[in-house]
Amino acid sequence: MSEKKRGPGTWIPQAVIIILLLLAFNPGNPYGYYIGLRWACFACFSFLAYRAYETKMTGWLWTMAFTAMLYNPFFRVSLGREIWYVANGITIGIAIFSIFAYRKSFDSGEAS
Repeated sequence: MSEKKRGPGTWIPQAVIIILLLLAFNPGNPYGYYIGLRWACFACFSFLAYRAYETKMTGWLWTMAFTAMLYNPFFRVSLGREIWYVANGITIGIAIFSIFAYRKSFDSGEAS
C-alpha cells in the first residue's frame, strides 16, 4: 500500500485529540476550553467516522459516529464533571486503539 493511498499522518488527528483530552483533566481550565474541546472532538471523530466508512470498518464507523455525537457542539450532552472525566478517559482509549486499527486496516490493504 503506497503512502499516498494510505494518506500521510493518519494518526495525527488522534494524537491531537489525546493531548487535548488529557489537558481537559485539569479542573482549572476555563469553560471556553471545553467548548473548543467539543468542536475539536466532533471534527476529529466525524473525520475518523468518514475514514472508517471509506475503508468499510463498520465497527469503527459506529464507534466514531457515537463519539462524535457525544461531543457534538450543536446539541450538547450535559453530564456532570465526574462523568465527563470518565467519558474523556474512555475517549482517549478509543483514540489510542483507533490509531492501530486504522494503521492495520490501511497496511493490510483493506482500504482499496
